[in-house]
Amino acid sequence: MKYILLTLAVFGLTWPAAATDVSAPSLADLKWVSRPIVIFADSPADPRLAQQIANFEARQTDLDDRDVVVIVDTDPSTLSELRRKFRPRDFTILVIGKDGEVKYRKPNPITVREVTRLIDRMPLRQQEIEAQRALSQ
Repeated sequence: MKYILLTLAVFGLTWPAAATDVSAPSLADLKWVSRPIVIFADSPADPRLAQQIANFEARQTDLDDRDVVVIVDTDPSTLSELRRKFRPRDFTILVIGKDGEVKYRKPNPITVREVTRLIDRMPLRQQEIEAQRALSQ
């Protein structure tokens, strides 16, 4: 099983220079800590994967601010825990909330703006924003 873990907020790595092949983190380990975005592709050479990573790189700070961790799975031949749980077909992106629930599923690359708007509407993110405002006053 090969995964690429692109961690934007928790571990401070960037793509592609610091991307590493690792065992996929358990979503349970990320619960209440990060907002995982899981990208499934049938090949590391999929142009949609490259486009998606470029989208994320372009606005990494916005994702860092929202505690986003990106997990990339490009090996459909191995039925990983993530593939068994989410049953992706071809290229699939999942945005998962800090509560561990899938909030968004899409078969095409998404923009960071789309992701940030989605996250910013989540109740837990609203609480985080209010807490940040209270601290800055």
